[in-house]
Amino acid sequence: MLVKNIDYNELAEWLEGDTPPILIDVRTPREMAQASIANGKPMPLNTLPLRFDEIPKDKTVVFYCRTGARSAQACMYMTNQGYDNVYNLYGGIVNWAQNGLPTAPMINGE
Repeated sequence: MLVKNIDYNELAEWLEGDTPPILIDVRTPREMAQASIANGKPMPLNTLPLRFDEIPKDKTVVFYCRTGARSAQACMYMTNQGYDNVYNLYGGIVNWAQNGLPTAPMINGE
């Protein structure tokens, strides 16, 4: 099964567009506290099977993690649940930050 990847430039453009994607951070709360992408919804990968119904099927969703491995797993899982518009941030937040895009600590999981 193929995972649809999106790079940091594409995501930055999408986030500034008229209909930005839903952004879901699948890292641990500890990782999220270090740095997150603005408006990312916290949903650690291990909670995804219990919470995937919180994600609308009719919206574009981008999952991210530290390097893109866990978010790729999230995309595969969501595809198996019948979701079509799910994307993996290739290289994760590490690649995002290394290319000068903004990050901020997530406070209290928000």
